[in-house]
Amino acid sequence: MDHEKRQTVSTRRSLKRKLEQEFEEQKPDRKFSTVESDHTDQDLLQDIRAHVATLNSAYSSDEADRAAAKHAAHSLSELAKNEEIVSLIVDNGAVPALVRHLRAPPPLSDAHIPYEHEVEKGSAFALGLLAIKPEHQQLIVDAGALSHLVALLKCHKNGINSRAVNGVIRRAADAITNLAHENATSKRVMEGGIPLLVELLKFVDVKVQRASAGALRTLAFKNNENKLQIVTCTALPTLILMLQSEDASIHYEAVGVIGNLVHSSPNIKKEVLFAGALQPVIGLLSSSCSESQREAALLLGQFATADSECKVHIVQRGAVRPLIEMLQSPDSQLKEMAAFALGRLAQDTHNQAGIAHNGGVVPLLKLLDSKNASLQHNAAFALYGLADNEDNVADLIRVGGVQKLQDGEFTVQPTKDCVAKTLKRLEEKIHGRVLNHLVYLMRVADKAVQRRVALALSHLCSPDDCKTIFIDNNGLDLLLGLLESKTVKQQEDSSAALYKLATKASLPSPMDAAPPSPTPQVYLGEQYVNNQTLSDVTFLVEGKRFYAHRICLLASSDAFRAMFDGGYREKDAKDVEIPNIRWDVFELMMRFIYTGSVDVNTEIAPDLLRAADQYLLEGLKRLCEFAIAQDITVENVPLMYELSEAYNATTLRQSCILFILDQFDELRSKPWCCHLIQRIVPEIRNYFTKAFAKAIKVDSSQGSCR
Repeated sequence: MDHEKRQTVSTRRSLKRKLEQEFEEQKPDRKFSTVESDHTDQDLLQDIRAHVATLNSAYSSDEADRAAAKHAAHSLSELAKNEEIVSLIVDNGAVPALVRHLRAPPPLSDAHIPYEHEVEKGSAFALGLLAIKPEHQQLIVDAGALSHLVALLKCHKNGINSRAVNGVIRRAADAITNLAHENATSKRVMEGGIPLLVELLKFVDVKVQRASAGALRTLAFKNNENKLQIVTCTALPTLILMLQSEDASIHYEAVGVIGNLVHSSPNIKKEVLFAGALQPVIGLLSSSCSESQREAALLLGQFATADSECKVHIVQRGAVRPLIEMLQSPDSQLKEMAAFALGRLAQDTHNQAGIAHNGGVVPLLKLLDSKNASLQHNAAFALYGLADNEDNVADLIRVGGVQKLQDGEFTVQPTKDCVAKTLKRLEEKIHGRVLNHLVYLMRVADKAVQRRVALALSHLCSPDDCKTIFIDNNGLDLLLGLLESKTVKQQEDSSAALYKLATKASLPSPMDAAPPSPTPQVYLGEQYVNNQTLSDVTFLVEGKRFYAHRICLLASSDAFRAMFDGGYREKDAKDVEIPNIRWDVFELMMRFIYTGSVDVNTEIAPDLLRAADQYLLEGLKRLCEFAIAQDITVENVPLMYELSEAYNATTLRQSCILFILDQFDELRSKPWCCHLIQRIVPEIRNYFTKAFAKAIKVDSSQGSCR
């Protein structure tokens, strides 16, 4: 939520609270306190018109007229408590009638006018209620209300300090607040009002102080001229004193005024800081008033944009701990503002370790689960700052921060981008003393921390460090232990981590990589396949003859060399029976022997794999494994794995393992999943041990070349 939206919400809440207080204080005669439920719409309309007519006809200093006007103003106020009736009141001419009564009529004699200030007070109160709806504000302004309201602010200057005087000033200030809310015209045309409101900040009546501050707060919002005038009228010293008031409503309004003054105004921000606002604002973080806490946190976030020195001063003066405590409040807006302030503070190098040391990491991570997009983003931004400090990396990983960042459901793209940058920032720091610290934790910390470290490092570490972390320091055993866990989440985390490690093993995926070329040799060619020309051996397959050439067979594999060069009966036989291979499979196998290449489809691949394994044709075997790997699915992966074991098909076995790790979320619901996992764990260990060892050898070889 940006500052303007926060201000709008905050101002609406402030107006609502003020009105509720006014309703309690007003307590008019019971017959005017509510709109009777049995009144018809026509009755209501007649009541409104009657009160407006009274106001229009009773503008005189006659005591009876004054009493009637007071009565009518109060009655309209009571009706205006119901927002559904406000427009009806306005539509029936109440605004000009009430505006007229903001100014007392000339007295008939030297005596005091009857009900002095009471009618004006009631009229200001009613207009303030009508101004709650933005669509009525301009109508009230155009009727001339502002100049009369400003004049009412001067009532105390006649030397009279009474409850009535205090009340009319307060209600005039409140009406100004409501008229200026979301109304730029009201803020511009209120000539002479700001100096009076600043002066009233020192008024003896606390309620007048509060109302004046509320008006200044609204006038300062998005109006640079008003901001400058408020500061020029020397409001800052008084506002800063008000920050330290024991009255929550006073320091809440004061911190709101200062917040609006400094927003988008760097020069005023410097003046506010120079005037000594920083420590009182920090003090409000521990206030019993959650609204003041929220405004103080927001203001500190604004202060923190000034410069790095200010960020450091905020931390040095004790803001971090109460802000972290606020992160754990049940009030979501309080948490949001605290995260906002900490996010700004965390962008300074000197503050990052201090925020983490004071316990900020865990509550910020918890806020990533929030459904509030602004709260979630502020927390993510703060964590991004903390991740910039090497001293915080181990703390973030120790408490499961990497898993939290990876698993989070982030509602807006800027938050997703921020999280991605945080993970990238962490990845860049996994070396040197940070890596040594994490490896140390993986050896000596409790089991839960060891596992979190192993999971995080699988995603963040450099491929060059994989052997050190996962083979030499048992990181692989930690991941495999999680894979065999009874907890689904641990299994999912482990499978994702192991699959990520596989991508770092400097080996292409067997499913994606083309099979290597067979051993270079001379082939007779396609034209000699099943050709009687120069044939010196015949195979009987499914009762049919297949013509072959011994020289080609001898060169193809150790199995044929043993058959025709060893002591087997096939050595001198002219016809060799092949009892366990289909004709199409045998023909394809022989075609490979004669040409070095064949197209293997997924239907024939399993039988061809068995034949290739039987006759030790490694090149053909790899072709079959590659073809079969393309056909692995969630349903058939157990059968494919059994096939790889039956024929020692290493590449196919690795493909099955990687498929299982990559698709674990789909596989885990299968009844045979646990049994399959137990079967593959030893093979996973062998796979990574060999893969990382091979990567080291490759690196060493490349290094020697250089």
